[in-house]
Amino acid sequence: MAACISRPDTHADIDSWINFAMSRNVENLSLYLDEDKYDIPEFLYINSSLKQLYLDFGCKKDFISLNPKCSVSWTSLKNLSLYHCNISDESIAIILSGCPILESLLLFFCKKLKVLDLSKSPRLITLEITRRCRMEPTQLVAPHIRCLRLINSEKPCALVDVSSLSQAELDITAYAIVDNKLEADFHQTMVVKMLEKCQNVEKLTLGANFLKMLSLAELRGVSFPKLKAKALILETMISRYVIHGIVKVLQNSPDLKKLTIHPMGSAGSYPIPEEHIDIYLDSHGLNWDPSWSSEFKNTSRRNVESKQVASFLQLVLKTISTLELIVARLEGYIKGRRFVELRQMVPMLPRNNDVSIVLSSRRKRFRVT
Repeated sequence: MAACISRPDTHADIDSWINFAMSRNVENLSLYLDEDKYDIPEFLYINSSLKQLYLDFGCKKDFISLNPKCSVSWTSLKNLSLYHCNISDESIAIILSGCPILESLLLFFCKKLKVLDLSKSPRLITLEITRRCRMEPTQLVAPHIRCLRLINSEKPCALVDVSSLSQAELDITAYAIVDNKLEADFHQTMVVKMLEKCQNVEKLTLGANFLKMLSLAELRGVSFPKLKAKALILETMISRYVIHGIVKVLQNSPDLKKLTIHPMGSAGSYPIPEEHIDIYLDSHGLNWDPSWSSEFKNTSRRNVESKQVASFLQLVLKTISTLELIVARLEGYIKGRRFVELRQMVPMLPRNNDVSIVLSSRRKRFRVT
């Protein structure tokens, strides 16, 4: 049985509905609470039937604090998702101590955390964090985590210990413009440090904003770490603003076997405006590679040409020779006549290695080589 409770009239009504759900031994409970100054009742913190709990306190100016004043006992809980709340280091520690078999934790716009220490949660292997601009700097100690999705903010989230990671998805949000020197330089330092902590990850996903900052870092001569990734997913539009970062990552991935290209915006994050990147480049006397600048100028889905995608694939083939498979997920990005043209172009691309290329449209997948 699952229960979803949303917008009752009073706090007493909320407590009554939660108590009703608890009396039915629900396993999946979702609470959407848009009430001010509401405290979770103590009886919710002690439950042996819950396996999945979703708490969303609503996106408003002043977040509600999740502050258990009693011990927590969620002995069956495997998945916990928290949205739009204040939660201190002490409070998250109390909650985690009462979840002995927790496997997955999602924190979406959760403020006040300074150190997220998951070292005492050995069964917690999946962590997803989305942060916003005004959140405090955070340290992440998660030696048992295997899968991490981190959409970071302007403030750093230092990956102190993520030594067991095998999969990571990284991007950054951009609520503030980046034409300020300190902000742009900080972003570049932050993304390279995050990449260093994911050196041993086998499956790596990089978002558009992350790749834009890597491109700026590469232009400034910042040293990149060597990566052990065997599978790389690039969630970005193909443009000059990401090419330098992509090429550098490919060059530093000697074990890479599979590359997936998914042209899209910055999922879960605000895109960094290209015009502000141009301002930053001009103020620092930096320039894109001239050939890439003209060839990959387009960034809009409306004007992308099949030749541009083919040129990108050719650049990938030229940059790295270990690839066995390239998957281009082009749904909504290139279609109709242009997709047919691309299917005809790809088999003619020069290559020095035996690599298969799969083109995916909205409805079909084509292995063209």
